[in-house]
Amino acid sequence: MIKADFHLHSSFSGDSDTAPEVIAGTALQRGLSAICFTDHYDADYPYEDVCFELDTEAYQKRISELRSAYEGRMGLGFGVELGLQPHLGELYRSYTAQYPFDFVIGSTHLIDGKDPYYASFWEGYTLEDGIRRFLEITLENMKAFDDFDVYGHLDYIVRYAPLEPKRFFYGDYGDLMDEILRFLICHGKGIEVNTGGYKAGLGCPNPCGEVLRRYRELGGEIVTMGSDAHMAEYVGSFMDEAREVLRGCGFRYFALFEGRKAEFVRL
Repeated sequence: MIKADFHLHSSFSGDSDTAPEVIAGTALQRGLSAICFTDHYDADYPYEDVCFELDTEAYQKRISELRSAYEGRMGLGFGVELGLQPHLGELYRSYTAQYPFDFVIGSTHLIDGKDPYYASFWEGYTLEDGIRRFLEITLENMKAFDDFDVYGHLDYIVRYAPLEPKRFFYGDYGDLMDEILRFLICHGKGIEVNTGGYKAGLGCPNPCGEVLRRYRELGGEIVTMGSDAHMAEYVGSFMDEAREVLRGCGFRYFALFEGRKAEFVRL
């Protein structure tokens, strides 16, 4: 059985202190067959306590060296997670054309310039309005820039919502979520099963099973699995749970990417 983690952060991301060598070594120890580094590049990120600019030249060089070191033992990809905003489409199109990425994740981290990770975000939104605006911005992001392979953690906002227990109520937002899923399917894009949801205490991945099942019902086939690990201890975490969620939603395969092309692997 192939085990893969296609959402990993290292010290090239502004919110991680873990060297890429440590991430790769941990992945091999845990029996992973393939991994892909997807360090953050969030252009125009407004908060001063973290910098999400990415030294892509140095990052590419380090990952290339690691790929050579692990050749024949573990597949190792060069990817990026882009923090999308509606006004950044042209910048990101130029960026992805410049580098030989294996895999590109598009993600929504900001809503009208504010990150729901920070509690202050919720001072300006009710729970329902905040989640609905997040989905509206996600759709705007996709329409402004679609040179990504999968969309990351589609219900990311729920991790930080003032709600207990934390979960995404698909029925409350099905109109917008269906529009997002149809857009992705129509444009040949996938979604990820981000197991960071378990770490965040959701009891499920991001997105939740309801969204994954609906994506499959609408004809979606491209799903990747990633831990969203920023520290070595979470590399490859909750992948067995993610497989069971995918099987329960009707999937029989998940995807790996190399050179921006998907390879489908049996769950």
